[in-house]
Amino acid sequence: MYETQMADTSRQARTLERIPSRMRALVKGVPSAGASIEEVSVPAIGPRDVLVKVRAASICGTDGHIYGWDSWAQERIRPPLVFGHEFCGDVVAVGLDAKRVAIGEYVAAESHIACGDCYECRHSMLHVCRRTQIIGVDRPGAFADYVAIPETNAWPTDRRFPPEIATIQEPMGNAVHTVLAAPVAGATVVIFGAGPIGLFAVPIARASGAAKIITVEPSPVRLELAREMGSHINIDPGSDNVVHRILEETSGEGADVVLEMSGNAQAIAQGLKGLRHGGHVSLLGLPSQPVEVDLAEGVIFKGATLQGISGRRIFETWYQTRGFLESG
Repeated sequence: MYETQMADTSRQARTLERIPSRMRALVKGVPSAGASIEEVSVPAIGPRDVLVKVRAASICGTDGHIYGWDSWAQERIRPPLVFGHEFCGDVVAVGLDAKRVAIGEYVAAESHIACGDCYECRHSMLHVCRRTQIIGVDRPGAFADYVAIPETNAWPTDRRFPPEIATIQEPMGNAVHTVLAAPVAGATVVIFGAGPIGLFAVPIARASGAAKIITVEPSPVRLELAREMGSHINIDPGSDNVVHRILEETSGEGADVVLEMSGNAQAIAQGLKGLRHGGHVSLLGLPSQPVEVDLAEGVIFKGATLQGISGRRIFETWYQTRGFLESG
């Protein structure tokens, strides 16, 4: 092992190989739609960082927002930026003070970098840290040959999991967090939205003991995927009366648990109407604009529990996700 100066920095790192000074990356170079593959400097690492040689990266909806340059991206992103935050790879260099991760380890990564010092972090709520920085959003990301991350965000991964599985642990964790935040065992669970996270939620809910899973999704292709993954009842909101169908499938009682993955205002309203008294709603989907909710009828008089879900509980959700993957 030898010490090497990382690209354009006075900080040193330990590595077993010579790290190039330049790499390929997908860059959001200008404040408009699109992105370009460019040659950029390999990121420098600090004393408690690690450098990961990326094996694979998956595409999140956030990346689509950045690429398309929608209103959220225009407000949040500061080009130029290497984006991408769902990835796996091999650690090829570690900072001199890094002790928890070894060179050569196969890792994925928690994309939310918590400050560790705010009220939330000091109360073990790192997933809602008010000073969170997100890889590929607030700092250079993983659509590149190399990415630098704090060693505390590296998640050692069993090499039995190929890159295409290892890289989806982060988004799968969103579904795990959403499902396990609610009392799903023995429950009728309605999932609104069968995008990737909603589809992950179907087998997770089944494995967690849900008695009946109902999926609401306008895409026939996604509904079929939900069925293949274990959804018992599929509802197309374009042709079905969603609330009527939910009540029909629950003997008029309503769903025990609603998992809202779509961020669609109409879906949120339908979920509250289709929820039983005393039921639980987990909200993960992000509405594109403020949503009007009937709190009196939909929440207060029902005694409903509403819970916002942000990312993954760090690192509780990661252990749970590993358990689901290892159990098949």
